[in-house]
Amino acid sequence: MRTIQQSFAVSFEYPVHFTENAFHTENALLADLVKKSYQPKLFFVVDSGVAEHHPDLTKKINKYCKYYESVFTLCGDPLIVPGGEKAKNNTAVVQQILDAVNQYGIDRHSYLVAIGGGAVLDAAGFAAAIAHRGIRHIRFPTTVLSQNDSGVGVKNGINAYGKKNFLGTFAPPYAVVNDFQFLTTLDDRDWRSGIAEAIKVALIKDAHFFQQIRENVEKLNAREMLPMQQLIHRCAEMHLDHIASGDPFEMGSSRPLDFGHWAAHKLEQLTRYELRHGEAVAIGMALDVTYSHLAGMLTENEFHQIIQLIRQLGFPLYVPELMATSGKTHKILEGLNEFREHLGGQLTIMLLKAIGKGVEVHEMDEKLILAAIRKLEAFQPVSL
Repeated sequence: MRTIQQSFAVSFEYPVHFTENAFHTENALLADLVKKSYQPKLFFVVDSGVAEHHPDLTKKINKYCKYYESVFTLCGDPLIVPGGEKAKNNTAVVQQILDAVNQYGIDRHSYLVAIGGGAVLDAAGFAAAIAHRGIRHIRFPTTVLSQNDSGVGVKNGINAYGKKNFLGTFAPPYAVVNDFQFLTTLDDRDWRSGIAEAIKVALIKDAHFFQQIRENVEKLNAREMLPMQQLIHRCAEMHLDHIASGDPFEMGSSRPLDFGHWAAHKLEQLTRYELRHGEAVAIGMALDVTYSHLAGMLTENEFHQIIQLIRQLGFPLYVPELMATSGKTHKILEGLNEFREHLGGQLTIMLLKAIGKGVEVHEMDEKLILAAIRKLEAFQPVSL
């Protein structure tokens, strides 16, 4: 028997830019990003919610592209696709994008530019990753959650078989542009939703950042832009640091950035995505924080600090779906098995031993989970 053993490494890098009014002609950021190629093609995919709240966006894009037509070529009008989980629950969205890639001859030296929330970026990123085995993808996240978390990472995907992100790829973007101007039209739920991911990363990695969020809670609730920009920048920075720390494509079973997510993903499904992702993450974190406290890992004082912050920001701590049953089985517990399957092996759940210090466990006591749910139910729920 003969064996040829192959081994090689591929280096990835991409910038995350922070700006405002990216499609004003005096802002040359996008043009500078793509001018490294000779007269490349650009095709835009736009979240329908963004298009609705920014009715002049298509006009701005066309004006911008006309101004920089010596740098790149615009391929047709932007494709408007459904926003939110509709983008990930319906394979027709990915097919629409692939059809456009084929129609306009968008090759591996062209750019697919996606503007929208995390779900649209996930679907567009997935399409970009499988077309021609990968075309250049530039993300313009337009929500707090996508600017500080999902939009700056390396994952793409859509939902299938009733499971979150069942189909997907690890494919770093060519670049990310966080344009803070898009945040000004978010409704309060979407403004708040992304803060959950900042709390998440602070709880497992940075106690000082957690205290900063606590200190700024009134300003964040009042929608002051500067503290939100600072929160997004720090959260994105920590997210990127984690990606570079050793397992960017999650080949192992450890996923610390999914703190609170085993229950969150199941809750999104159980509520038929009526819960925003960030709202589900807030409840999932509250559950795992309560579990950590009941398990003797987290002090009473730290437990109350965390729960108080989540409530101050207006998140619900409990929804009836947490106690939904199918026969004798609590449906939320199915999330553990689905999470284990998604990890591809050993169950690994991030819990807390202190604010800023996560600890991984490989099993969860189902009775203690239910006790944690009942403890959350005892708190006065915050209505959405």
